[in-house]
Amino acid sequence: MNLFVPDYIVSIEPYSQGKPLEELEREYGISDSIKLASNENPLGPSPMAVEAMECSLNKLNRYPDGSGHDLIDKISEKLKVAPDNIVLGNGSDEIIGMLTRALLKQGDEVLLPWPSFLMYDIMVRSVGAIPVYVPLKSFSIDLSSIQSRITQKTRMIFLCNPNNPTGTVFSKKDFENFLEGIPEIVVVVDEAYIEFVRDKYCARGADFLDTDAVVVTLRTFSKVYGLAGIRVGFGIMREEISRILNKVRQPFNVNSLAQAGAIAALGDEAFLKKTLKLVHEGLDFLYGSLERLGIKYFPTQANFFLIDVKRNADEVFESMLREGVIVRSMTSYGYPEYIRINVGLYEENVRFIKAIEKVI
Repeated sequence: MNLFVPDYIVSIEPYSQGKPLEELEREYGISDSIKLASNENPLGPSPMAVEAMECSLNKLNRYPDGSGHDLIDKISEKLKVAPDNIVLGNGSDEIIGMLTRALLKQGDEVLLPWPSFLMYDIMVRSVGAIPVYVPLKSFSIDLSSIQSRITQKTRMIFLCNPNNPTGTVFSKKDFENFLEGIPEIVVVVDEAYIEFVRDKYCARGADFLDTDAVVVTLRTFSKVYGLAGIRVGFGIMREEISRILNKVRQPFNVNSLAQAGAIAALGDEAFLKKTLKLVHEGLDFLYGSLERLGIKYFPTQANFFLIDVKRNADEVFESMLREGVIVRSMTSYGYPEYIRINVGLYEENVRFIKAIEKVI
């Protein structure tokens, strides 16, 4: 079959999401493994969210609310932004795709910090736009360097705050200075992990919604809310941009269970506090344990962090897997001697420390 595929599509490297836990257990002949590789909530979803989804099961013969009215109203109430500033997505990944599809054309340039979330690169390339990489500085997004790389061809900038995979953040003051020095370019601030941040000076994209800058903020229910399996996220943006995205958005892109679960999750403050307590206490435990072992790590503002294993990270991944602990090698992010782990339950954190001590 002779298919015409544009060169900019051929050049894309598929996103590497890793194998499911069950498949890895079968492949390696192990059982009772733990997964600390995908930055997920180890507590699972809110019980209130589960109950809400169960109550929606008998309505699956009906299409979901294509406007997402109730969920948008709940987000609007919680974050104090107007409903017309909110666009729902099948995960925040879909919002990234809408932005690139609707606002970019072939040949446009997009500035991306490197390393950062790999889907920015894929979505930019998928429309024929050109990713321009700006290296991190001391594991942090270098706003001044990004600013210096802006050209007449620059149409969009992606910033991940906290940054994945390094867990670092930029401050509100630095972001204000950055925005003052750039022309009217769409700045996308991906805040997938913002709820975990303990740094009180961290920038929040929604604070800049009503300024002269064109800032789009991305949020997700996959991390702190524990709803990665149902895929729901949203973007906060100027109404003129939300109207454009709604022209290219699939009509029923967020399913009924996702909407019901997300609405309930937003109302469960007790579960949110429980998650944050577990993650922050888990980070402190892991930091102390790694220091005791003399293993270098990098503090984070997210629920994950980097560890310098001082050897081939892929080999460490394999060795840890044989101990029943799934971590993430950072080779694809340009850190061939680093692994990334997310906080698990206390007993999972203990098991990780025992395994890393044995492997390293």
